[in-house]
Amino acid sequence: MARKDGKPGRLAQIRQTYQMTKQSDPRIGWILLGCILAPVALAVLASLLLKNWWLVPLGFTTGLLIAAIVLGRRAERAAYSQIEGQPGAGAAVLNTLGKDWLVTPAVAVTKNQDIVHRVIGRPGVILVGEGSSSRVAHALRNEKQRESRFVPDVEFTEIVLGDGEGQIPLTKLVKTVRKMPKTLTGGQVTEVRRRLEALSNQPVAMPKGPIPKSTRAMRPPRR
Repeated sequence: MARKDGKPGRLAQIRQTYQMTKQSDPRIGWILLGCILAPVALAVLASLLLKNWWLVPLGFTTGLLIAAIVLGRRAERAAYSQIEGQPGAGAAVLNTLGKDWLVTPAVAVTKNQDIVHRVIGRPGVILVGEGSSSRVAHALRNEKQRESRFVPDVEFTEIVLGDGEGQIPLTKLVKTVRKMPKTLTGGQVTEVRRRLEALSNQPVAMPKGPIPKSTRAMRPPRR
């Protein structure tokens, strides 16, 4: 049932998640059923031995919890499989990072439709490339050279999406980004964002020089 704000209720969300997962994982129904029945069966057996029937509802609750966890993981895997290989899949996944990260999709696109996305956060600037490994590596280098002129003392990391050697699979992209060592303070992140956003809008007026080490971002000089 939908809520007053128009969003689907909890049960409707679970049903939608199950239906979406079943499209790429037809066995999900049996898997979830097994997740529920196994703890219940163990609880019934323990209750018969210990004469404590309160273990049965505990087993059922445990089964529901396990089923919810399994459904969540299978749904995530199904969602990745549905978008993997499509242009912009990397940006769709990066947008799940959260509010502490600024994701700018397609900061560079080649004539062959190789795409470079940019992420700004505490680890610095992360450039994520989608496309042919050889072509997108060149696009990543060009974008790094272009942006590093305006934030010269900021760490840049280049990631190529894929399953080859030295590449990061789509399913591990968010985890890889979040585990990167933090090299910037909150104020420095704000300044990097300001400079690179200005690069997109007014590249000629971009300030240069080192990023301030204080938590207060520098302001551009008035003209």
